Amino acid sequence: MVTDKSWKLLQTLQKELKFVLIGGWAVYLWTRALKSKDIDLVLDYEELEKLKGDFEVVKNERLKKYEAKRSEIEIDIYIPFYSNPGLPAEEIKNFVVSLEGFQTVAKEALAVLKQKAFSQRRDSVKGRKDLIDLMSLFQLEGFDWNRYLEIIAKYEVEDDLELVKKSVKETRQIEEIGLNVHKMAALKKKILTSARLKGPIAQR
Repeated sequence: MVTDKSWKLLQTLQKELKFVLIGGWAVYLWTRALKSKDIDLVLDYEELEKLKGDFEVVKNERLKKYEAKRSEIEIDIYIPFYSNPGLPAEEIKNFVVSLEGFQTVAKEALAVLKQKAFSQRRDSVKGRKDLIDLMSLFQLEGFDWNRYLEIIAKYEVEDDLELVKKSVKETRQIEEIGLNVHKMAALKKKILTSARLKGPIAQR
């Protein structure tokens, strides 16, 4: 019920605001795997002011983002030249694609954003969801590993990838998306083979 409410709220926001959708709902648009409870948006200050007309918006100085809430649904808002949800928010426009009527980001850039979220909360319930979202993206046909690694190198977020790979090695199965032991072993091999960093970081 919460995910359905979240989806309806997202569709309402889409009609009223210009934003780039990231986070769990963006993963869902790409993978059709798990739905999301929370909404994650990148928007500019002008659109933020519009949002303030309908929501109580709070600035989170520690995490460099804005937050709003409706019932059980949390909305995280990332602003250019202030926020960094894995990539500087002002750089996210370089990866924007249109998907099912939404402005979102290319799957490789989305994986970089998701691994940042995972690195920050990997020992929590939300961290588990981040890992599942990442595995859903990595399974996609046409996922461009070279592009993914290029983005990681350009924005120097190699440490986040290393944490993901460590968790991948430790994961035996993910029942939520149908990855039994056999399928997870095959995906694990693909990830660890494809996500090999070049240069000094690879020696860590």
